[in-house]
Amino acid sequence: MTDSAPMPSLFAPAELGPITLRNRTIKAATFEGRSPGGLVTDDLVEFHRRIAAGGVGMTTVAYLAVAPDGRTDDGCVVLVPSAVAGLRRLTDAVHAEGAKAAAQIGHAGPVANAASNGVPAMAPTPQFDPRSMRRSRAVGEYDIERITDDYRRGAVLCVEAGFDSLEIHLGHNYLLSSFLSPKLNRRTDGWGGSLANRARFARQVVLAVRESVGPDIAVTAKLNMVDGYKGGLELDESLEVARWLADDGALDALELTGGSSLMNPMYLFKGDAPVAEFGAALPWHLRAGFRLVGKQFLKAYPYEEAYFADKARRFLDAVDLPIVLLGGVSRLDTAQDAIDDGFAFVAMGRALLHDPDLINQWQDGTAQASGCIHCNRCMPTIYTGTRCPLVDPRPGDRPITVSAGPAGRRAR
Repeated sequence: MTDSAPMPSLFAPAELGPITLRNRTIKAATFEGRSPGGLVTDDLVEFHRRIAAGGVGMTTVAYLAVAPDGRTDDGCVVLVPSAVAGLRRLTDAVHAEGAKAAAQIGHAGPVANAASNGVPAMAPTPQFDPRSMRRSRAVGEYDIERITDDYRRGAVLCVEAGFDSLEIHLGHNYLLSSFLSPKLNRRTDGWGGSLANRARFARQVVLAVRESVGPDIAVTAKLNMVDGYKGGLELDESLEVARWLADDGALDALELTGGSSLMNPMYLFKGDAPVAEFGAALPWHLRAGFRLVGKQFLKAYPYEEAYFADKARRFLDAVDLPIVLLGGVSRLDTAQDAIDDGFAFVAMGRALLHDPDLINQWQDGTAQASGCIHCNRCMPTIYTGTRCPLVDPRPGDRPITVSAGPAGRRAR
């Protein structure tokens, strides 16, 4: 871009590989908790239709498991032929509002709840899972080939269901991300050890998905920049993985994230840690243990706008792929600054849970920022219907009061 070239507008149409979004905003994947029994419901359709009507360029449905053993719990939609009709109803509703629809696809691996799913969780190397009180089993060579085929089949079903874009989950220590982690992947075969070996599974899956859907569907990946704990994936290794993914030529963009659903979930969110609410949402037999370790598991991090931007800028300079900025985008000026800096799109989660109409409000000048206060009380609602308790309070919610001070608005 020359110095005289106009800066791209947040609200101008933009290409994501083979598709065009009406603007550069994306609803990030956030568990909806609206598919009991793994079925698409009217509530799930309405959740995404509402976001689409609010003006985003694309909304991302999360999380679609490529196999039954890849569910986080038994409320996940599994990509099997019987799921296509319901998902088609959802994408039709999104398209009718002028937005594109993305499917986040993945295998939960060690993040899977074995007790809920009724099958052991899988990991690069076995580990104990306190949620299910069971030990995960090691992924074998057969599993790697079978799961790669599951991604192929699942991707094809997403196309049949009308999705415009597929987001492959390479973050948060789900299965492919756990293979990237030196701490979680202690294998000594060709799938562990060196970074090249640890990245093989993810690269294999990305290429398989692209091959299965062809050139007319956008394919992106959500990649951890850092895992957020000692011994996990760090920035320099993530940059190298991103370069390899770009060189493989299968992706249209990278969305960058961080943190671990197993080891440090608050690293992704920043802001207040909803320890009491999260503990209350756990099964009864886990609550006593969580009271002992909850504050260590859910660490509070100061919130700031665009908190991943500094790390993500490293990828702008090093990787020949469009980059989606995620993390702490809740203000119009933050979003436009990101586009001015060279990010192709901005992705938002909590801001749109609080204000589904936020993009329309930004465009018509009636708002400059989301009303989200980063209390993270939405986190514990992910299995019962993801919502912002500030705008959609339910019986049993602890009261939330908002006060203004030198550090900004916070929940109490």
